[in-house]
Amino acid sequence: MARHPHAPRLSPVVLASRREILARSALGIGGIAASLLARSESRGSEPLGDGGAATIDPLRPLGPRSPHRMGKAKSLIVLFQYGGPSQVDLFDRKPLLETLAGQPVPDSIKGISDQVGGVINHCKDSLLCPPWAWRQYGECGLWVSDRMPLTAEHADRLCVVRSMHSDSSNHAPATYQMNTGSILGGKPSLGSWLTYGLGSENDNLPGYVMLFEVGGLGGSANWSNAFLPAAYQGTRFRHDGRALANLEPPPGFAPVQRSTLDLTQAFNRGHLGGRPGQPDLEGRIATYELAYRMQAEAAGVGDLADESAETRALYGVDDPHRPTASYGRMCLLARRLVERGVRVVQLYNAVDKYGWDGHDKSHDFHERNSRQTDRPTAALLADLSRRGLLDETLVVWGGEFGRTPMEQGDGGRNHNPYGFTIWLAGGGVNGGRSIGATDEIGLRAVEDRQHVRDLHATILAAFGLDHERLVFPHDGRDERLTGVLGAARPIGGVLG
Repeated sequence: MARHPHAPRLSPVVLASRREILARSALGIGGIAASLLARSESRGSEPLGDGGAATIDPLRPLGPRSPHRMGKAKSLIVLFQYGGPSQVDLFDRKPLLETLAGQPVPDSIKGISDQVGGVINHCKDSLLCPPWAWRQYGECGLWVSDRMPLTAEHADRLCVVRSMHSDSSNHAPATYQMNTGSILGGKPSLGSWLTYGLGSENDNLPGYVMLFEVGGLGGSANWSNAFLPAAYQGTRFRHDGRALANLEPPPGFAPVQRSTLDLTQAFNRGHLGGRPGQPDLEGRIATYELAYRMQAEAAGVGDLADESAETRALYGVDDPHRPTASYGRMCLLARRLVERGVRVVQLYNAVDKYGWDGHDKSHDFHERNSRQTDRPTAALLADLSRRGLLDETLVVWGGEFGRTPMEQGDGGRNHNPYGFTIWLAGGGVNGGRSIGATDEIGLRAVEDRQHVRDLHATILAAFGLDHERLVFPHDGRDERLTGVLGAARPIGGVLG
């Protein structure tokens, strides 16, 4: 049987024939739904390793599939810090900044070219000292500023990469790159690639969920499936109240909802039968069925009434400081989603359009955002751990770039793609470790430099996926999250 042109080429992949699909549809879509429910209860997964042949069923595109090799991570939570958090104010201590506060930038730094432009030459020739105290935490002795004291208590769980760099100093392109691997829109997101490669563990919820009040600059292109089948796009859930609006049918329609959908889907499948190999049509049919099944489970995801008072307090969901409460609900909902088998959950921190983006009074921005995110972030790590979920849940924290150690405006910092910090925890990560370094003032990554592509390769590796073999044929070439062959490699030392 010929390989379906839209099947993930993790290994030889065979798609069920159209004749088989139409034969199933003759039994009625309701019968198919019952079959899917039975299969979801068995939680079987199709192999995608060497020598295995996987069946990617258009009726169940999110069915779980096995990776290339054993991976510890089963779910991913991305805590995206929109706006560019300052590495030198949070996780990358530079004593020289304290010594040289207010003084000109050292000549050794000035002489380095500004490749992306508009970063160094838009700053003053003056170094800005972080006003925070710093402490060492955990057995590993990780230095963290007092803006993140609760997150720092998990130092021995964190793998901090201080030598990240990327290709753009503008928010939208840099955010695209962190989410999709490219500074240009129109590429599939990391969450889409993961659900494309591995499917999900719950037929009644999307495989990839977004949580935010203000998403990344550039909008939905940051969580798009792009040219991947439609089933792998991100779905936004609300974090306050019901997770999804309009889940319940109008009064009087519920008794005939299933039969109406059966008829609609029968027409859809007749249309699809004459148009083989149309992933958008397949995705639409699967989405109708997912929407129907979500009524049974999604309605309760956002209801926190079954959470204990202690858990609510841990996350700060009732904090009188609204931004903390908002982010706390997102973090708690992220735990509830991965607990229910959702593969990827991505949060954006911002409750306004600025986030960490402090071109003036940067310290005010960092005071505000750390107040908002520190407690919920620490709570998420603690809660995942005590529920036995952290070992199989990879948590990634970071923004689209960092900030300059030089002053911009009135006590602000400019964007800095040359050297910034991210951290990872859980999901097979070696905790209590720091990787790479920036220069003596924290401007550029100089030791064990890591590109965004390397971060993506590392995340895929945590799930047992080979980033060079996870491909999709598009416009005559094999597309990858990490670009052309040889352009990336997993970051050494992150994974056990």
